[in-house]
Amino acid sequence: MEEYLKNMESYWEGRFNGEGRIWGDEPSNTTVQALALFQREQAKNILVLGSGYGRNTRLFAGAGLAVTGIEISPAAVAAARQFDPLTVHHCLSVMEMPLTPCAYDAIFSFNVLHLFRRPERQLLLDKCRTVLKPGGVAFFAVFSEQEKSFGKGLEVEPNTFESKPGRPVHYYTEADLRQEFGDFAVLECGLAEDRENHGEEGPHCHVVRYIAVKKG
Repeated sequence: MEEYLKNMESYWEGRFNGEGRIWGDEPSNTTVQALALFQREQAKNILVLGSGYGRNTRLFAGAGLAVTGIEISPAAVAAARQFDPLTVHHCLSVMEMPLTPCAYDAIFSFNVLHLFRRPERQLLLDKCRTVLKPGGVAFFAVFSEQEKSFGKGLEVEPNTFESKPGRPVHYYTEADLRQEFGDFAVLECGLAEDRENHGEEGPHCHVVRYIAVKKG
């Protein structure tokens, strides 16, 4: 795990240094969905996993929520502190998050959970359950099996492929995603399109699954 996290930091640091605000300034579509959920549930303070340079945290903070972001790339964190100064940005891996029990009303994660193998995904969700208050909600967006890259590379676990050595990506079916969050009450689960335009790929669309859950 330690080696994998070092590789992940190196990869994202390289991308943020080379590409800057990779996905533009606007939040993802699922961030807008998550904000509506958090407002309905009257969440006040939220944790954002893999907060990047702040394009998603800025939406939450601008809506008056107290936001804490965790991001592994120092370059991204430095950019985030300029782009979204209302959020508290921490430079560390999501696996290293402080485990203060019941610290947050809500958790948001966009395209982070699928970057780990199953044991690490379960460990991360256990950590999330610890820091989430009773009755708190979480919103996760992940790659689906409808992604164009599904099936490419070496299959290291069921529906988990490495297109490059040491960089696993898990592709979720709905049943798989619901099972992953079996310790939570599922509020909503579905598919969403996330359009991007960056790098060599140019304009393209990701088909992500999202799940909204509540801690009992």
